[in-house]
Amino acid sequence: MLQVGPYQFWFVTGSQHLYGENVLFEVSKNSQTIVDVLNRAENLPHKIKFMGVLTKTEEVNNLILKANSDENCAGIITWMHTFSPGKMWKAGLTKLQKPLLHLHTQFNRDIPWDSIDMDFMNLNQSAHGDREFGYTVTRLKIPRKVIVGYWEHDDMKRKIGDWMRTAVAVIESQNIRVARFGDNMRNVASTDGDKLEAQVKFGWIVDYYGIGDLVVKMKEITEDEVDRLFEEYKELYDMEPESLVPGPHQESIKEQARIELGLKAFLNEGKYTAFTTNFEDLHGMKQLPGLAVQRLMAEGYGFAGEGDWKTAAMTRLLKVLTNNKETSFMEDYTYHMDPENEMVLGSHMLEICPTISAVKPKLIVRPLSIGGKADPARLVFDGKKGTGIVASLVDMGGRFRLVLNEVIAVQPAVETPNLPVAKVLWKPLPSLTEAAEAWIYAGGSHHTVFSLSVTKDQLFDFAEMMKIECVMIDQQTDLYRFKRELQINEFIWK
Repeated sequence: MLQVGPYQFWFVTGSQHLYGENVLFEVSKNSQTIVDVLNRAENLPHKIKFMGVLTKTEEVNNLILKANSDENCAGIITWMHTFSPGKMWKAGLTKLQKPLLHLHTQFNRDIPWDSIDMDFMNLNQSAHGDREFGYTVTRLKIPRKVIVGYWEHDDMKRKIGDWMRTAVAVIESQNIRVARFGDNMRNVASTDGDKLEAQVKFGWIVDYYGIGDLVVKMKEITEDEVDRLFEEYKELYDMEPESLVPGPHQESIKEQARIELGLKAFLNEGKYTAFTTNFEDLHGMKQLPGLAVQRLMAEGYGFAGEGDWKTAAMTRLLKVLTNNKETSFMEDYTYHMDPENEMVLGSHMLEICPTISAVKPKLIVRPLSIGGKADPARLVFDGKKGTGIVASLVDMGGRFRLVLNEVIAVQPAVETPNLPVAKVLWKPLPSLTEAAEAWIYAGGSHHTVFSLSVTKDQLFDFAEMMKIECVMIDQQTDLYRFKRELQINEFIWK
């Protein structure tokens, strides 16, 4: 299901006519060489198209207007090979509506000590051409990413690839549509928010449906369709013996199959890319959706429980950003507060995405103490280890704040035979006590998106592109400075 447009990025080089046509020819040739090499890089997810050397105000203006209207253009990459006067970029840049990457590099890696002359100096002026451009963009207060380094180096290519994924996520944000089955959980504050402001800021459309609308769609699913999906479950997951024979366990699993098929049909029909459920609103349902939600998340749909539409949209956004790798809806559930080994146990009642599983998931049926419905089927597993991020988008009243915490996920060392949920263990940085204190000061929600594939730089870049506040909790966090940052941000972002 995770489909994004056939995006490409436009590469434009800045120069001027001061140096003559021979220099401009060389600038164009060098630029095309860089684009060709980058397009052969394995870690760039999208192609780059060289759009020429710009030397006049009208050329800049026309190209940016074309980029704004081209649905396949996900962003512009700029490079000032020679000296390109900043004033010629002003009119066009003020109209820019696509993500901007300022690539600060030069065609040659090394100074040719024995042969360097003024002709070489006039041709290779990125060191001050890019600074002139950088001043102009800063003066115009335009969000952009600056990447510095030699264009053939692998680290440079990795950074460009990460930025590309973030830029595509910004463009795809305009396509996020969230279907809410039921409203928010009653009396819960952080899952609510201003849906109109989210549409203005992010492009998200958030629609409400009664759970009965889903029930109607489920009734259209045939028994043959349910049976075929059940056979697929048997191939993909470990199953308990009682689930393989007719009886209550098998019927519970088949009911989740019916929910999955009904949900998917409903979402596809309405072109929704994310959805929420609410265990307080299950009229007409036999079970709270569990397995069905996990499988749809694994396909790339965004999800969050209790009507939390912001986290559902963010789950979809991070799945786009990571190409649906190792990313899930999450909740900080309980703590292990051993001072020598502080950890968070992250989970949810049923709905954790199997893309983060370290093992083959097991499909089980167990009682659920809330919701007042039949025992739901769900996948259980332990999450992978690695460096990751937990992210929470919160409504601060007229504006949004993105709260990030860098974490180290670890493999569970002890079995939990009586806990029928998928789970992840992680160590928040800089420590559980400091991270939780900073998180609470920042107003971060109990619902998050957990990812082992996204980086904090990508999410910080996303926040800059969207012009929203972003606070980072990581190894360098100092609580006194963090609290002061929050106080200052009240004035910056009000």
